[in-house]
Amino acid sequence: MTAHEGIAATLADFERAAEIVHRVARNTPLESSHFLAEVLGVPKLYLKCENLQRTGAYKLRGAYHRLTQLTPEERERGVVAASAGNHAQGVAYAARELGIKATIFMPLGAALPKLQATRRYGADVVLEGANFEGTLAAAEAFVAETGAVFIPPFDHEAIILGQGTVALEMLDAAPEIETIVVAIGGGGLASGVAMAAKLRAQQEGRSIRVIGVQSENTSGFLPSLAAGHPVTVPTRPTIADGIAVARPGDLTFAAVRDYVDEIVTVSDDDIARAIVMLLARTKLVVEPAGAAGVAAILAGKITASGTTATILSGGNIDPLLLQRVIGHGLAASSRYLKLRISLPDVPGQLVRTASIVAEHNANVVEVIHTRHATELPISDVELELHIETRGIDHGTEVVQALRDAGYEVRVGERY
Repeated sequence: MTAHEGIAATLADFERAAEIVHRVARNTPLESSHFLAEVLGVPKLYLKCENLQRTGAYKLRGAYHRLTQLTPEERERGVVAASAGNHAQGVAYAARELGIKATIFMPLGAALPKLQATRRYGADVVLEGANFEGTLAAAEAFVAETGAVFIPPFDHEAIILGQGTVALEMLDAAPEIETIVVAIGGGGLASGVAMAAKLRAQQEGRSIRVIGVQSENTSGFLPSLAAGHPVTVPTRPTIADGIAVARPGDLTFAAVRDYVDEIVTVSDDDIARAIVMLLARTKLVVEPAGAAGVAAILAGKITASGTTATILSGGNIDPLLLQRVIGHGLAASSRYLKLRISLPDVPGQLVRTASIVAEHNANVVEVIHTRHATELPISDVELELHIETRGIDHGTEVVQALRDAGYEVRVGERY
């Protein structure tokens, strides 16, 4: 097999993987969303809730399936992984269930909840490396020194087969699904889901469309597909760290090339909006990478005609990050607006502007009143109003009312 031939898996391979994976993994709920179905214009839209999986993400599936393939001698040597989060927890949990010693290397800045969870599952955690590259190098050095077996996060046939069991569960529960939207980082989930779904559909004499979603700040698959081989792209900061992978795997590149029909990208604002929407309408806590599919739907990046499903691939979000994301998501949805208003420095102007906002049923959250901005005429003041609105149309209505009253209004930067 050459680097870009991929794996020659059959539907029976995925079904056998499902039998193994279900020893530990939950068959997570497939919930419907009327709101997202209306947004997308399809008869039904499903959410596969892998955020409710054991360890909080789909990664347990591939990790457990891979560890069951180890020989007795390999099990004795123990396993090693390098991960900042979900893969770490999946390997740690799987190793505990199988009685295998696990050593997990995590970056120095790993989120505390993920670090604590990995340790709770019984793994030895080593904090090393200021970034993932440094962490991976430390893990590889440990493997060379001890002979432990390295468990990659996505680029292995057993892991791809394990992740693909998600698609079989979806199609067992809703055989009418015609389109699946799935987040892509390194490509393990997308590869397994696309292959399993299309093999099942082929057996049934029909077709299924698979759309991948990447963060626009780190989208390794689009340039790789254009080049015809995996390439490394620069990584830019993104809240969706779970899919911020600079280079596709060799196996996953081939699978995505052959089985995924389209790839779109989403911004951090899109993802923040999706997290807020999922909290508000479905009462589900989803991490940024797990909300990528919903983000693409809300951002108008997805075209579908039949029953559609997207995978909420994980729910492991640090509460501190969730707090920030909610604020950012509300601002990105124009639920929060920051307005800068130039006022003549005479009594009553603050009351007048606040009255206009109140008349249009918006709520003032914060007020900053200054005479000292250097760009202001000496006879003016600047009022900064932070207001809550019901959305874009309502915010536009409030701003226009202030302008109609003769005020110069600038919509400031988002929170």
